[in-house]
Amino acid sequence: MLAKRIIPCLDINEGRVVKGVNFLKLRDAGDPIENAKFYESEGADELVFLDITASWQKRQTVCELVKKVAEVVFMPFTVGGGIKTVDDIRALLLAGADKVSLNTSAVKNPKLITGGSAIFGSQCIVVAIDAKLKSEGKPSKAKALSWEVYINGGRTATGLDVVDWARKVEKLGAGEILLTSMNCDGTKNGFDISLTAAVSKAVSVPVIASGGCGKPEHFVDVFKETNATAALAASIFHYREYSIKEVKQTLKKKGIEVRL
Repeated sequence: MLAKRIIPCLDINEGRVVKGVNFLKLRDAGDPIENAKFYESEGADELVFLDITASWQKRQTVCELVKKVAEVVFMPFTVGGGIKTVDDIRALLLAGADKVSLNTSAVKNPKLITGGSAIFGSQCIVVAIDAKLKSEGKPSKAKALSWEVYINGGRTATGLDVVDWARKVEKLGAGEILLTSMNCDGTKNGFDISLTAAVSKAVSVPVIASGGCGKPEHFVDVFKETNATAALAASIFHYREYSIKEVKQTLKKKGIEVRL
């Protein structure tokens, strides 16, 4: 059995790490380089760096900051935000990223997924999906839960169904999916199990669960109840509420394979 991965996320706005609730009310969470150093020492399995306003502001990811972060981490490092072309992907990989995360650009130009995968390998291409619940209420035979894809940092609805989009990006060449629940983001009430289960069941590529983690037990829940291969969190790590070691020890006690 493959070890489950624990991934802290650096959401970057104007050169600082930030965290909000439901993609809103951002507050400062420190310096990205110092945070990256800390997570390297903590034993994180990977690190995700998302320039959350790049697409909305129609600018490129801050490559110089990516370089500085890459210099202090040796774990796999994923970077996203404002990537529009194959040349943008190449620039970030040269800056030290191991993988790139495509979200808005993937929706607007799906050929970028295929092109990036063909040139750099599918293992480099992560498609991030920001998902918002469409149908309220409990799932039933008559009315199952469904989610809509949002872009531009959660500002713009696309009309795309999340599960259908996940299947499509896998066919286009994505090697991994970073799945964020906008409804659960920052709430600390737990990952969206229904969403994560639906997407991780629909595709064969690895799925990273994101949005809503508030305690180590939430990692246990998402790994036991879905096919997610990794889980991402921000608040609980940035504000030192729990350590990565504590999370991994909790998982180990519950019989979930992790790298200690």
